Amino acid sequence: MTAHPAFALVDAVAHQLAGPSTVPARREHRQHLAYGPPGIALLHIERAVRGVAPWQRAHDWLAAASDQPLTSGPHSHPFYGMPAFAHALVCAADHLPGSYRRALDTMDRQIVVDVRHHLDIAHRRIDAGRLPQLAEFDAIRGLTGYGAHLLRRDPGGPTARAVLDYCVRLTEPITHDGERLPGWWTRTGPSGRPDDRFPGGHANTGMAHGIGGVLALLALAARNGTLVDGHHAALRTILAWLDRWRGNSGGAPAWPYWVTREELRNGRLLPYQPRRPSWCYGTAGLARAQQLAALALGETNRQIDAENALVAALADPDQLRAMTDSGLCHGFAGLAHVAARVAEDAHSTTVGRLRAALRVPLAAATPPGTDPELMAGVLVQDKKQDPGFLGGAAGIALALLAPATATPPGSAWDACLLIA
Repeated sequence: MTAHPAFALVDAVAHQLAGPSTVPARREHRQHLAYGPPGIALLHIERAVRGVAPWQRAHDWLAAASDQPLTSGPHSHPFYGMPAFAHALVCAADHLPGSYRRALDTMDRQIVVDVRHHLDIAHRRIDAGRLPQLAEFDAIRGLTGYGAHLLRRDPGGPTARAVLDYCVRLTEPITHDGERLPGWWTRTGPSGRPDDRFPGGHANTGMAHGIGGVLALLALAARNGTLVDGHHAALRTILAWLDRWRGNSGGAPAWPYWVTREELRNGRLLPYQPRRPSWCYGTAGLARAQQLAALALGETNRQIDAENALVAALADPDQLRAMTDSGLCHGFAGLAHVAARVAEDAHSTTVGRLRAALRVPLAAATPPGTDPELMAGVLVQDKKQDPGFLGGAAGIALALLAPATATPPGSAWDACLLIA
């Protein structure tokens, strides 16, 4: 299949981000996967794996990320420090010199130590009957994100299995202030900080910070053959929660970003405006998580239902109007990439409609008549947004690459998003 015109934008962004000297990263973002050199390196790794760019560009960005010691221990997390750098190395491991691979082995040993420390704290918290913080379990900062790394490096190993055991335990209900709550209920707002708009806290459904990411991790592990006690029951607990709180937008299935204490007590969602169907929150990421869970459980009807939900979101003008940018995390490029991943595993009855629907986010991310060089310049030089992975130019280019070329990713760079 001929590459989509968006491929020209991918090339233009990669050219303008050719090396660290072209767009100096902020020093505080040197080790950050979301904003800094590790995430930009992913773009060049993916292009090098595909054979359309030199490996030197990836090496230069990796060198920029590691020109000083990498942070480990309590001040690191899956998107910052040693784990973030390790994710980039894993994506390139089969193509890098032995020194990189040896460094990755050393990092893995430290990551295991850090994960074991986090697990110990989490289990002691559960034993004490306290509610979790989002950062304990989420995909960006928590154990779900660490689990994504471990599934690639040592999927059947004891630490990966220990993370899955924790995820199963997280789905068990907890009684707090006399109320029975889901085990992932937090006392804070979605920012992770106390918030007067969320008296009594909330249950986050998102992929980035909520139970959607936990569902995806458990599903990916099950599909890869790594199961722990209670694994399928935990999947079904989360699916039942999403079923319970499923709403709609203009007749299209949609899930809330979160459930508040008031909504939990009343048993129904408060009215809300349509929200974007993105990876981090909303229909796209949750459709992929539910599709993966359905595939792991062998539930064909649920799989088709999840895929149809995404098709409907891509045709829902209210949800699409809520999209305000092209970013990977919550924009049109990310929506296109998630849809492409869903289409790869889709049932024969939905795959055609999914592939056709991909035209919508691709066209929105790169409108007809767009000059690729000019658009790349705007994205790379955006003063409000670093040119990095989650919201910036590098992530947009990465997210567009597979759907624009109708080929799957070559380096599994999106494993950190828990969609593959």
